[in-house]
Amino acid sequence: MDKSGKLRLALLDVYGNFLGEKVDVILRHQTLNETVKVSVSATKKIDVINLRGAPQGLYRIEIDPPSYLAVNRFVNLKASGFTDMTVNLPIDFKKVKKIKFPNYPDLAGDLQNLLENSLKVFSFEGKKGRTLYNALDDTRRAGLLNIAAKAQATPLSNGQTVLPFIKEVSEIRGDRFFAVVPKQLREETKNSVAEGLFRSVSGSLHHPPPGFTHAGSFKTHDHYGNLQLTFFMRDQTCVADIDIDDAAGLEHIFQVVRNLLPGQSTHPLSIHQILIFHQKLNPGYLLLT
Repeated sequence: MDKSGKLRLALLDVYGNFLGEKVDVILRHQTLNETVKVSVSATKKIDVINLRGAPQGLYRIEIDPPSYLAVNRFVNLKASGFTDMTVNLPIDFKKVKKIKFPNYPDLAGDLQNLLENSLKVFSFEGKKGRTLYNALDDTRRAGLLNIAAKAQATPLSNGQTVLPFIKEVSEIRGDRFFAVVPKQLREETKNSVAEGLFRSVSGSLHHPPPGFTHAGSFKTHDHYGNLQLTFFMRDQTCVADIDIDDAAGLEHIFQVVRNLLPGQSTHPLSIHQILIFHQKLNPGYLLLT
């Protein structure tokens, strides 16, 4: 049988840049017992030739780079000439050697205001503003920037966005933060359900602080990378557990080959990749491998 099929492959990161490292590309024919493997530097488009073309051109392609999660696709090659294919890959956060964070003066004004008002953050008591920001470890800082970017871009029914309503952070974790918020944010979020900006969801996995009771949980309609606001009330005091839900985004958006380890898909650096590639939101920091 003729092997006139040709694949021209562009392997890119979430920013649209070439991966710039050596990768293994494995093509498995879907009806014949044939496998083609090439190892090549992904600094430009990769040409793979001597493949089957239509009507026998269906391959499963697996791409396995050292610093990114392995992904797979199906490709049906044309009978002749090159079949072009572009694949974006998410970084493997375990391979990140350095994170380039923005300096404090470069943060959005609403986020700076929030940090300036946060003097009682758990484990960082007495620190606020620039001092608090600089004291955070990489995981907490990345999570904070993720949520701030998403909250800044999430509209409410009154035309404002979520972030300016958040008045004071009380605890920062890698995947969420807890904040003191006005009751108005809860009411505006509830009102936004009718306009399709949020939907009401179960908050059973979010536990109230001592003395508080559940007051509703709401999530944006994004397929992946949803902002979730879970409210708790004690008398007139309102607090919120704010997080970004992965919803298996890495697996579905990028078609990751292997099952991810617990916590891998919800790690802030994984959420970073979803926000940039799927939602076109840039949290403002770079991952370097």
